[in-house]
Amino acid sequence: MKKSIFLAFALMTSFGLGFALNSFVRQEPKTSMEMKKVTGIGGVFFKCKDPKKMNEWYKKHLGLNTNPYGASFDWYEEPDSSKKAMTQWTPFAETTKYFEPSTKDFMINYRVDNLEALIEQLKAEGVTIVDKMETYDYGKFVHILDAEGNKVELWEPIDSSDKK
Repeated sequence: MKKSIFLAFALMTSFGLGFALNSFVRQEPKTSMEMKKVTGIGGVFFKCKDPKKMNEWYKKHLGLNTNPYGASFDWYEEPDSSKKAMTQWTPFAETTKYFEPSTKDFMINYRVDNLEALIEQLKAEGVTIVDKMETYDYGKFVHILDAEGNKVELWEPIDSSDKK
């Protein structure tokens, strides 16, 4: 009787270990390339009646170091990293067409890695791409629409060390 219990226990243990090992060794292949999509907030943009007045107000009352384009907030991409990054804060004239086709008074810019590959992935997922990717000396940009029709700006910054 003890042999039967021991044999049953040994078989169950072997089966369990074999199943666990098989699951670990035979992981399902990934069908699509996993990629890091958003790495941070690149900017916050909003409409207002008088962008110049808004810049002055934020400078005077909240101490933002504003310029004609708003203000930039510097930060580092990783703890103890020397790779500097920034987030842009910009008031736009309330009559701007830049946020269209969205009717909202704001737009968020997200920093991303590998914008070209991300655009292809978003197209395959049925996301509306508003325009063609544009490249400037400070990065690549494209606009998309989210699930509620909000225009979103995607930005792949060009590392300042790449500009030499």
